[in-house]
Amino acid sequence: MFKFDHAKIETNATLLMVLSLIVVSIGGLVEIAPLFYLQNTIEKVEGVRPYSPLELMGRNIYIREGCYLCHSQMIRPFRDEVERYGHYSLAAESMYDHPFQWGSKRTGPDLARVGGRYSDDWHVQHLINPQSVVPESVMPKYSFLMNAEIRVDDIEKHLKANRTVGVPYTDEMIKNAKTDLLAQADPDSDGAEDVTARYPKAQVSNFDGDPKKLTEMDALVAYLQMLGTLVDFKSYRAKDNLR
Repeated sequence: MFKFDHAKIETNATLLMVLSLIVVSIGGLVEIAPLFYLQNTIEKVEGVRPYSPLELMGRNIYIREGCYLCHSQMIRPFRDEVERYGHYSLAAESMYDHPFQWGSKRTGPDLARVGGRYSDDWHVQHLINPQSVVPESVMPKYSFLMNAEIRVDDIEKHLKANRTVGVPYTDEMIKNAKTDLLAQADPDSDGAEDVTARYPKAQVSNFDGDPKKLTEMDALVAYLQMLGTLVDFKSYRAKDNLR
């Protein structure tokens, strides 16, 4: 039987370095080379779409306020996580995120499936005063979002910037970005139906409860209410079982 002289290798720094480089090189080639023959490393999943203008603004606020420092958006395929939060996260769900919001810390719960779990009013009250709905919460208050109005004049440029990095916003989406931004927070507007036509499953609602102005609270709640709602996981599981 062939045996390695480990003592000789481990006591010779140069030899150990050379052999380590060889092993790493072989392992790297085995993992990287197949990727050059794949058109896409992310499985396409039905239902995934770009963020609506209002959801995109809400996501920007989410990042600005550092929400990702305490909340992850990535459910791992472990039984305890799936039973608590829902179906494990799919790579396709983050394909239009720049940057993605997977996170690495859970001071607060994972938010990957938070959409539709609570009412708009619950989210508003939770953001204004977290302890009023979750007494043990250590989350800071974000009541200022109710008074911070959203800037809407540059939303078209924002969608164009996202398109340059691969987000498939169409010319129609960019042209109607400002209208869609305002309409999604006004269910009585003439453009409400157009929002859901361009962005399927987008929730149209007066999110912050104040129809007189469009605020950062509207945007953030719209973003939270979208998370985890785009993919029909019952159909996804059925297709997965047929493979």
